[in-house]
Amino acid sequence: MRSKSLLVLCLFSAFLPALNVRAEMVTDLYSATVSVADQGSNALAGASRRGLSDVLIKVTGSREVLKSPAATEALQSARGQVQRFAYVRNKPPEPPLSVRVEFDSVWVMGVVRRSGAPLWTANRPVVLAWVVMEGAEGKQFVTTEGTPAEADLLRAAFSRRGVPVQLPVFDLADMAALTPDAAWRLDSAALAAASARYNVNHVVAARMTTLTNGEATGDWSYQFQGERINRALSVPDITAFYASGAGLVADEMAARYAVLPRADGAGEIHMRVMGVTSYADYASVVRFLEDLELVEAATVLRVQGSQLELSLQVSVDAAQLANLVALNDRLLPMPAVGTTAELSYQWRN
Repeated sequence: MRSKSLLVLCLFSAFLPALNVRAEMVTDLYSATVSVADQGSNALAGASRRGLSDVLIKVTGSREVLKSPAATEALQSARGQVQRFAYVRNKPPEPPLSVRVEFDSVWVMGVVRRSGAPLWTANRPVVLAWVVMEGAEGKQFVTTEGTPAEADLLRAAFSRRGVPVQLPVFDLADMAALTPDAAWRLDSAALAAASARYNVNHVVAARMTTLTNGEATGDWSYQFQGERINRALSVPDITAFYASGAGLVADEMAARYAVLPRADGAGEIHMRVMGVTSYADYASVVRFLEDLELVEAATVLRVQGSQLELSLQVSVDAAQLANLVALNDRLLPMPAVGTTAELSYQWRN
């Protein structure tokens, strides 16, 4: 029997220094969308458990959290912890009916703390996705306009793991910088030139072939700051293949950025931020810090000229906090001055 082949090359790239990582706040960290057979109460209860599982995995970055007694107990009462839910009618190839369930962030954080799992904050690096498909018409990029179904499957897989993903705009500059053939060959120079304009910092390449029975086989290769991780797999379909790639990226990102909250509760860290020249700068700095889940409070101690001094009540140590703050490319780390501030930064407009 003649097989129908589809080879997909997914590339997630950035070639800028680690301290200039572009990141976004994941706004749906405490919600999940899962398929249901109907709108009955039993189906909703099952969807609540699956949705909470997805949320716990997104928040911690790992499926290991589901093995903890705290997670097991929380899953048993998941339906009662759903704050809001809404049904969604889908178009093929997605299941006909899904439900979106949302949970209280404070309650979820409590489950994570009791589980002893690390916490991956909502500020996460952006992943740029180049996708080339080979079919009867040859090689072509997957785009939002040209192949919306494939683009939606890719976005959904990475969204489910809490990884912000972006497709290129595919304007004249993109098409001149990177042709489908060059992407197909994994041309490093062409990929670097095409990706640099997006200011991202991750590279993943994958090859996938689908047979007439729908099975997908291929390889993923993830690269970041000189490290490379490869994974070969054979899965039931394209959706599962994308999910495997998203899982590889999420697992490795979480290993870098997820932190274990302090067992002794919140401690105090002093921070100095220079270059704060307007109220908008002031508000942006404070809002960013307060939005970090492991920062319980950000108190301004002094504003002197363009220098802002803060006291932070945090559940991590200074090194872990610095690792999280590094995801904000407007805060440039500076040598600590004096003995009062443990962390110092220059605010970049």
